[in-house]
Amino acid sequence: MKAWKVIYNDWIPEKQPTREALTTLGNGYFAARGAAEESDAGGPHYPGTYLACGYNRMTSKVSGREVENEDLVNWANWLSLKFRIEDGDWFDLEKVEIIKYRNELDLKSGILKRTVGFVDQEGRESLLISRRLVHMKFSHLAAIEWKITPQNWSGKIEVQSAIDGTVTNSGVDRYSDLRGDHLKPLFTKQVDDKCIMLVVKTKQSKIRMAQSARTTVFSDDEPISADSEITEKEGYIAQYLTFNAEQNKTVRVEKIVGLHTSRDNAISEPALEACNAVQRAGNFEDLLTSHTREWKQLWYRCDLELEEGEYTQMILRLHIFHILQTASANTIDLDVGIPARGWHGEAYRGHIFWDELFVFPFLNFQLPELARSLLMYRYRRLPEARRAARNAGFKGAMFPWQSGSNGREESQELHLNPKSGEWDRDDTYLQRHVGAAIAYNIHQYFEATRDLEFMSFYGAEMLLEIARFWSSIAEWNPDRERFEIRGVVGPDEFHTQYPDSDKPGLNNNAYTNVMAVWVLQKALNMVEQLSETRKVELFEELDIDESELERWEKITRKMYVPFIKKGIISQFERYDDLQEMDWDKYRKKYDDVQRMDRILKAEGDTPNRYKVGKQADVLMLFYLFSVEQLKEIFNRLGYEFEPSSIPENVDYYLKRSSHGSTLSRLVYSWVMSRSDRERSWKAFQKALLSDFEDVQGGTTSEGIHLGAMAGTVDIVQRCYTGLEIRDGVLWINPRLPRELQSLKMRIRYRGHWIHFLFNHKIVEVTFEAGWSPKVEIGFREKVYTFGEGDRKTFSL
Repeated sequence: MKAWKVIYNDWIPEKQPTREALTTLGNGYFAARGAAEESDAGGPHYPGTYLACGYNRMTSKVSGREVENEDLVNWANWLSLKFRIEDGDWFDLEKVEIIKYRNELDLKSGILKRTVGFVDQEGRESLLISRRLVHMKFSHLAAIEWKITPQNWSGKIEVQSAIDGTVTNSGVDRYSDLRGDHLKPLFTKQVDDKCIMLVVKTKQSKIRMAQSARTTVFSDDEPISADSEITEKEGYIAQYLTFNAEQNKTVRVEKIVGLHTSRDNAISEPALEACNAVQRAGNFEDLLTSHTREWKQLWYRCDLELEEGEYTQMILRLHIFHILQTASANTIDLDVGIPARGWHGEAYRGHIFWDELFVFPFLNFQLPELARSLLMYRYRRLPEARRAARNAGFKGAMFPWQSGSNGREESQELHLNPKSGEWDRDDTYLQRHVGAAIAYNIHQYFEATRDLEFMSFYGAEMLLEIARFWSSIAEWNPDRERFEIRGVVGPDEFHTQYPDSDKPGLNNNAYTNVMAVWVLQKALNMVEQLSETRKVELFEELDIDESELERWEKITRKMYVPFIKKGIISQFERYDDLQEMDWDKYRKKYDDVQRMDRILKAEGDTPNRYKVGKQADVLMLFYLFSVEQLKEIFNRLGYEFEPSSIPENVDYYLKRSSHGSTLSRLVYSWVMSRSDRERSWKAFQKALLSDFEDVQGGTTSEGIHLGAMAGTVDIVQRCYTGLEIRDGVLWINPRLPRELQSLKMRIRYRGHWIHFLFNHKIVEVTFEAGWSPKVEIGFREKVYTFGEGDRKTFSL
């Protein structure tokens, strides 16, 4: 069971913020950080509750100017549960002698369990065991169970069960100058002798949330009589339950919580539904049974079983766990995207970036219905993307770098540098490649599912509009006789402009240009696959004609891609003119050089002057595309591309990377997997620990890095197995690292559930029975046809 549990056997206050993020419980609808129930925000604790895409906008004064930001709201704290003995101090880990401590996240069942043995200032020894769940099946329910055992005393216990709507957004220190008072209390109510309610509303987005809590005390599984008292103030309601406890006899406290908002489907009114949810819910054990059953079914679909070591297996499962807590079956039919930091904290304000690019491959093969729903988040914001393109002087759809509620650009105008304390201009919104990532996600989903309905009615329209944007932004350079894309920023956010220019943006970022070509190619191919009726409809609606398609075709053959020298792709035009970084100097001066941008700016310098990268940029091409695909793209453009140049490109940029992004090492791991499996595995192990060991020194506490987590899962699922869809064939070409002895997994591919067993000797492929048509699987240049119930073993 060690490979299924994250266990902390010590109480270390300075590590608690990170642990609270890593032990967050969620169900795709809402999430709650793993803070102790008795804790309030402050010190090592931050008990945040977040609604999927529950945003609100506020205006703050920063450096003499008004700045508007949209934040993921920290909603009322339903966790609040406290106790004290004989009118003494309320239980606080900081004020007692801890003689036993264990905090355990059970990944298999989605339960957070805490055991604390302690002695208070009066010498009374007690044992507290708490269990908590956020229900994976019934998405509007959550539950807490406390077991309190007096070990050398008998006496009175008072329990306080509260819902606290006075909370603010204060979970990210660098946002401390910004307003966080997003909630407006509406009313509190005592529903009955066991149930209390709080209703709040966000000040700008006007989302109403109702939370109802039913608290009951048991002894020997029978409710016991307790004196009850209610306290209410604006935005806060608490119930106090007082009862007697006997030495060595356990009392149990249950808190069942219902949560509804005004955005929910199939409801009358949030307060009514929250109240109904709690009153109709069973007890903690009832909820636990249905909750664990749902997790069992999820793990059957989604587990990757490794024969390598319990530690790697556990962290990989932790990553899958957090993917499924961020987006699950409960997310389907909600207007929700994939946030870069999960619903685990307030960093990046809960916005949706290109990080979804690293999440979709897992979902496409495990929960394709969910992947489709998440793509609809982008489709609903297509009108806003069109407006953004028009306002910038382009055609088509220009999706924002940071997306929130309605799809406008949510990127900050200013960004606080913690090293200098200064607010710097933020030009990262120029990362136009986010549109290419969305197109890639659409294409990958279609390849995995062959969902013709989605592609015809939704995907095709997005793909055409993204292609039209790339055609519009590309300019013809008669001197080069090539198209160029100027004034953009690539995935490496350290470089946002040329050192001799005051104008933001760079010219001919290689990744952006190649991705634009790929998008245009896929759009042209997709046009050929559409039915004539749908093609006519879309061309009329979007006003596309043959001359526009001819321009697209020309761009796919005449886009400029810069090179430093033969075989080495230049990150952007004039990249080679930049200075080399004196890495030894800065490593001696600073313990951590991951964020070289902040270090340089604090010294009055800028990374724009140096060949220093935050993360993989050029190498993203080798991450997203196979050698065959890249060779086809470059040959089409008239450039030489040899597979043998890939290791040289990897080494060139690896020497110049600070790995300031958690995405960095996983990309390097992927691109090294074929040429150097040992280095790939080492990079994979480092990527695996990004959040678990908080390698960036404090960022995990603000929210996990979902893209990095999903990326490590995808390395195992697709990279080391060589799983790739090409020309309508699912190819497998495994090269497991030496340390990875075997791998078992299931994928959903075009309607089939396929079971795989990989080791260093064989690949076993088994199809479950089903109604789906036959599909083709390729292995070592030969294609085999599989149907329901088929099984085949390939020798390595």
